[in-house]
Amino acid sequence: AEDLTPSMTAGINPKNVTGILTEVGGKTSHSAILARALEIPAVLSIPGITEKISNGDKVVLDGSEGQTYINPDEKLQAEYEQKRVAYLEEKAALAQFVGKETKTADGVKVELCANIGKPEDALKVVECDGEGIGLFRTEFLFMDRPQIPTEEEQFAAYKKVAETLEGKPVIIRTLDVGGDKEIPYLALEKEENPFLGFRAIRLCLKREDLYRPQLKALLRASAYGDIRIMVPMVTCLDELRAVKNMIAELKEELKAEGVAKEADFFSIGTNDLTGYTMAVDRGNAEVAYLYSAYNPAVLRSIERVIKAGRAEGIMVGMCGEAAADPLLAPLLISFGLSEFSVSATSILATRKGISLWTKEEADAVAAKAMSMTTEAEVEAYLKSVAKH
Repeated sequence: AEDLTPSMTAGINPKNVTGILTEVGGKTSHSAILARALEIPAVLSIPGITEKISNGDKVVLDGSEGQTYINPDEKLQAEYEQKRVAYLEEKAALAQFVGKETKTADGVKVELCANIGKPEDALKVVECDGEGIGLFRTEFLFMDRPQIPTEEEQFAAYKKVAETLEGKPVIIRTLDVGGDKEIPYLALEKEENPFLGFRAIRLCLKREDLYRPQLKALLRASAYGDIRIMVPMVTCLDELRAVKNMIAELKEELKAEGVAKEADFFSIGTNDLTGYTMAVDRGNAEVAYLYSAYNPAVLRSIERVIKAGRAEGIMVGMCGEAAADPLLAPLLISFGLSEFSVSATSILATRKGISLWTKEEADAVAAKAMSMTTEAEVEAYLKSVAKH
């Protein structure tokens, strides 16, 4: 396809789709993230791919390396059959990490959670041995329908997830639309720069008809489990305080009360953080070379957020794609990240990756990586010390 929207990808049945090739998009676009969660290999940003492939062609698609071969010869086909078998064997070997605690080689424990897009996904998290949900993207409850979901509909969805997780933590992100996630019935005006515009918390604070029912549904559902509310794309303290004031009013309505300094936890969304730090549209292939969490500026931002959170004694999690990157594991361990949230299908591989490092080894790697000045140096160094 030329492109896949997040709602189109979310609606894919993995039984009918074995691979995805698109002309546009990047590895952290929402379509790519959802494809990974469905365990469907995807290669994006292939110019003219819709014209290069015809019905009946045989295609080898390598989602790990981002390679595509049309009508490969027998030798290449055999090579990839072997790679496929090796991949499946490696995946099967991860079963030894089921039921184990997530900890470093020297016993430092972290929390390993999963990212989901709809209530049914919570079952997969339990099946894959996740320790909680680090990100429930609620915008999918609002998509592919003619009007805003009611407070009751949302309450039922959040309650279902909380009950499925049986007391494990569930972080639910309030509505994050705008940017590349459009909802026709909201009739948002077209913007020159939608990613820098009226989206996420900026939209919700202006549209209380959207936000109040969602917050009220979340507060009601919290009686059925350990629900935590994540506010997306906070850029100033005023926004967080405005949300908390609204929640306080709603709690009065619900005859409940709560106490916090400013935030009870931080969650680092590395996809947007990288995009905004580097001033790069993450779906634009022309500037993809600049989009990297290995960039020293991005890594310094991550380190500062984690250290600030730890200094205040609050949990700092990461729900962006970097949380599942094995190359970044030593840095995140060293910085003191307390919660990794990845797609359900990446849980065991991430648990294994964390188990390979001691804190001392991770500190040594981080010290050297953070002394480097370019993204290429950092990536090359992390690859040279990677553990498998």
